[in-house]
Amino acid sequence: MNEPEILRYTAFTAIPSGGNPAGVVLDARGLDAARMQAIAADVGYSETAFLVPRTGNEYDVRYYSPEKEITFCGHATIAAAVALAERTHPGTIRLHTRAGEVGVETHREGTRTTATLTSVEPHVEAVSDEALGGALGALRWSPEDLDPALPPRIGFAGARHLILAARTRERLSALDYDYAALKELMLALDLTTVALVWREAPTLFHARNPFPPGGVVEDPATGASAAAFGAYLRELGLVATPATVTIHQGVDMGRPSLLTVDIGEHGGIRVTGQAVPVE
Repeated sequence: MNEPEILRYTAFTAIPSGGNPAGVVLDARGLDAARMQAIAADVGYSETAFLVPRTGNEYDVRYYSPEKEITFCGHATIAAAVALAERTHPGTIRLHTRAGEVGVETHREGTRTTATLTSVEPHVEAVSDEALGGALGALRWSPEDLDPALPPRIGFAGARHLILAARTRERLSALDYDYAALKELMLALDLTTVALVWREAPTLFHARNPFPPGGVVEDPATGASAAAFGAYLRELGLVATPATVTIHQGVDMGRPSLLTVDIGEHGGIRVTGQAVPVE
């Protein structure tokens, strides 16, 4: 079997030491699920994207973490779109994911390539008291640690994320959770990450995202979660649409990331970021 070319890009950053690294295979034809899972485990990043060309500007794509397949991954989408644009030309591509069709636009200014994904139709749902209690217990948070202005919800924009807002930046910074307990809860609830956020200003947020279902303690940048969070803000009327929201993530990990979220009055959520090669 021919070995596929595996690219390594880091997304939502302009520097190789920032952002969230992703593996990218631009031509995954001939790879079965077991082989893709093995490659993702070997690469070791939170996700690796595997693209299979259709015709024109359309691709099938699958995302694998080191431990399992993920329905949709935002940072690996940004990384793959930038990698593709740098080898062909900027423009619009259509990705057929397990969550649905995702459009991605790429733009180049000098040496800088930026990608914007538009999520599948999002939705937001309530969190049961039992699930919330389990999450808080695993995180070692108390109910008083939550910001009452940003109530807990589960947001979906390609994958499910539990959204919990910290009352203070200090609470967000002090992340020390029970990995096994949170992983068990998240697998039971079909959650991809827990989106922990703190609101600095009306459209400026800081985020941290535990990702134990994928075998990852924390994501430095989570585009799918950012899209789900944009849907959450719209659904709960926490921003006036249309709105542009900025999310800083990865700072506490030493991998600063910048995610720009555009929230329209309806439809998919747009998430923008740069990506650069790791090597």
